[in-house]
Amino acid sequence: MFNDRETSMVYKESTVRSAASAGGSESGRSRLHRIRLIAYWTSTLIIAYEMTAGGIWDLLRIEYVRVTLTHLGYPHYLLSILGAWKIPCAVALLLPRFQRLKEWAYAGAIFNYMGAAASHLFVGDSVNIWTGPLGFAVFTLASWALRPPARRLASASPTTSTRAVAWIVPILIVVVLLLVALLTLPEGPTL
Repeated sequence: MFNDRETSMVYKESTVRSAASAGGSESGRSRLHRIRLIAYWTSTLIIAYEMTAGGIWDLLRIEYVRVTLTHLGYPHYLLSILGAWKIPCAVALLLPRFQRLKEWAYAGAIFNYMGAAASHLFVGDSVNIWTGPLGFAVFTLASWALRPPARRLASASPTTSTRAVAWIVPILIVVVLLLVALLTLPEGPTL
């Protein structure tokens, strides 16, 4: 019925189909990796740009940030402090290696954006004002979560089960410290 040539052609076609289907899952993983990488770099570049622009605006004390800080009740010298740290934050996020420094930069960005969102919320600003910083916080978290392995801190040790005492003791210490702090509140200065 089939000669050797037809049999070898059928075998080649089935082998090609098998390889294509196996490669399809591999190309699917590759495609997912590319999408993840694009999402990482997009969110990272958005945060790096915002930190750079915000740092420049703060250091130059442009009218927009002066008016915003006055509205929020913060002193204008805060602009020099924030601006001086925003630019190194952007640099740290973009540099290769320096994983621990990146962790600090991500933490600083989250503190910056969450502090800004909370400040606007506490002074009664409308939703469209405080969702801006909240959106940048989401981009920061996305950048952090999507980091490639080479940009992550290596795990110090494998996770092991932690006894309850290891959690309870530090919490109790903090509670005691809070009580001591409340009991030793200083009085206001006498003028």
